[in-house]
Amino acid sequence: MASEKVETVIAGNYVEMEREEGSSKSTKSKFSNFLWHGGSVYDAWFSCASNQVAQVLLTLPYSFSQLGLLSGILFQLLYGLMGSWTAYLISVLYVEYRTRKEREKVDFRNHVIQWFEVLDGLLGKYWRNIGLLFNCTFLVFGSVIQLIACASNIYYINDNLDKRTWTYIFGACCATTVFVPSFHNYRIWSFLGLMMTSYTAWYMTIASLIHGQIEEVKHSGPTTMVLYFTGATNILYTFGGHAVTVEIMHAMWKPQKFKLIYLIATLYVLTLTLPSASAVYWAFGDLLLTHSNALSLLPKNGYRDTAIILMLIHQFITFGFACTPLYFVWEKFIRVHDTKSVLKRALARLPVVIPIWFLAIIFPFFGPINSTVGSLLVSFTVYIIPSLAHMITFSSASARENAVERPPPFLGGWVGLYCVNIFVMVWVFIVGFGFGGWASMLNFIRQIDSFGLFTKCYQCPPHKA
Repeated sequence: MASEKVETVIAGNYVEMEREEGSSKSTKSKFSNFLWHGGSVYDAWFSCASNQVAQVLLTLPYSFSQLGLLSGILFQLLYGLMGSWTAYLISVLYVEYRTRKEREKVDFRNHVIQWFEVLDGLLGKYWRNIGLLFNCTFLVFGSVIQLIACASNIYYINDNLDKRTWTYIFGACCATTVFVPSFHNYRIWSFLGLMMTSYTAWYMTIASLIHGQIEEVKHSGPTTMVLYFTGATNILYTFGGHAVTVEIMHAMWKPQKFKLIYLIATLYVLTLTLPSASAVYWAFGDLLLTHSNALSLLPKNGYRDTAIILMLIHQFITFGFACTPLYFVWEKFIRVHDTKSVLKRALARLPVVIPIWFLAIIFPFFGPINSTVGSLLVSFTVYIIPSLAHMITFSSASARENAVERPPPFLGGWVGLYCVNIFVMVWVFIVGFGFGGWASMLNFIRQIDSFGLFTKCYQCPPHKA
């Protein structure tokens, strides 16, 4: 009965929205809806899978060279499961929060629910502030990484401009995402983004196998603890794209189905990341230790250039995914979130893009920044805070009894769920944040020592230096 009641409460407003959106039967309106207005489970699947694999697809072979093949595969499987678990926890907390609010007659049709609001509604302002701090910082650096990746990738097609100059250019291009109102409007882009990364992943796999192993290839990893835990936290980041989880759920007509969608998306991502990372590492071995972007080692031809161009487009899309929650937070702060004027909201969003652009110009370190963000931000934002928040939300007997969604039967009830939560928190705190933070910061500092913060031509080839 509880689950039936929840579906009615949650789906209610979305059904109304669908009717409003679909009231016009013109061909132009239907075509616009197909391209522009998302909300189905398929849109959510495209968004989740696309968002996960985009972050570190090109740096996973680099992580394998640090970890070794066996550890690389095992960490992907482990963190894939853990990422799906915490996505499940976040979805449960979202449904709990939204159900409580809609029972109080709160209308969310002109308001996008975000993670910090869920924490505020369930646990109070202290938790809201913690969630807001970690989530926004993570999204800022997630957006920074996309700009860095754009500059790193285009450089392999045209090195007449240095990477920092390319960062200026792509920063201006990505700033146009201020005109995209919400996640509903990423329908066709999510689908295209997933197709693009699928092409790139299988290109990397096939091209590496055709290329074969380089002469005297070595597979020494792991060689040092610093490299080992740096690689591990990069994989932690791979399956830690939860900073936009609540916003994607809110864009769904039936958000209670999100947890299954995310698991399926993770399984699909593994079919891309495991073969591509393994094949590139098999072909190039330890050479990857000095080439964090796998595309830099593959033969220059039309297929590689196509992969680079597709990844550039996809990173533009992912930049929009990472920035949109920040846009919402800023809109709410300056009280323009409810306005229907796209131009007014776009102008209000510009101050969000500028500091992200500036940070990307300062830190153009494609590989090391991924693992640093993974250890210091993803560990708490994606794994520790959701696990702890879920345990505290349902700590009382009355909260467990009235819970909208109960634990899956195979876990053995609430005790089994708490045990999994504790394992996730302890593992991520010790391995991800502790050892991973130590290793990632050392690696990041070495990059700064080697290349500086404002070097005019970062990582230029010898003839350009």
